[in-house]
Amino acid sequence: MRDSSMKPFNTFPTTAAQQLQYILFDIDDTITTEGLLTYAAYKALWDLYGHGFTVIPVTGRPAGWCDMIIRQWPVDAVVGENGAFAFYKKSREPLAGYQVLTHPNVHEDAQQKLVHLRGACLAQVSGCRVAKDQFARRYDLAIDFCEDEPDLGLEAAYQIRDICEAMGAVAKVSSIHVNAWFGAYDKLSMAEMLLTRVFKDAEYKNKSLFFGDSPNDEPMFGFFPHSCAVANILPFLDKLNKKPAYISEAESGLGFAQSISHLLELTPKRSQPTALV
Repeated sequence: MRDSSMKPFNTFPTTAAQQLQYILFDIDDTITTEGLLTYAAYKALWDLYGHGFTVIPVTGRPAGWCDMIIRQWPVDAVVGENGAFAFYKKSREPLAGYQVLTHPNVHEDAQQKLVHLRGACLAQVSGCRVAKDQFARRYDLAIDFCEDEPDLGLEAAYQIRDICEAMGAVAKVSSIHVNAWFGAYDKLSMAEMLLTRVFKDAEYKNKSLFFGDSPNDEPMFGFFPHSCAVANILPFLDKLNKKPAYISEAESGLGFAQSISHLLELTPKRSQPTALV
């Protein structure tokens, strides 16, 4: 059953849509479906980009993924490893390259602590394993509970989170991993830093729309007045103190694509974002 506090995204108001500039979104199970970036969801990104929106994934995925995303996807920036850093383009010119903004609260020397976290999780939660993309990470540990087999379920995910928190780490549950790190940062604090320092926009809050699907998106849901969860948020709702304002009709990438289609119907095409300085 859907939470009545979340409105269907197809009721998103035209006046709010026409004030938007920044479209921020999680990746796994928000724009992907069963691990794949579908044609519909990827086309939605290109449609947003071509429409003149500033397009920014905000993900728990690693630096290695983010290097590919900023180079090859139609995006202006990407926040990675749950807020440890952001990669951003200085312009939309081909081969313009990208710059790196690192959160000041990351612990550059945390690798040994992460090794201890890894050992504790693997010893205490049967069947859990280090995520296969761990080799591409710089600042966090990702413990896989359902991206690959076996699917351990949410009970195991919260057990992993509790182990990490007991050892002094920050730990967040996504739809596939538990991400743990040392340092006071999250998706929201890095997104705010990116929008104010790089895009130099003090009025970004009401000009942003965020899409997500799981508990590690909660800071974003709570901060941005315009936020939407894809329909597969439902199993997590009782774990969220701060819920999104809207919910899509469909799940995962299809829900995202349908929501973007509706959004674009409400908004005139705007001029392309200016080059960053």
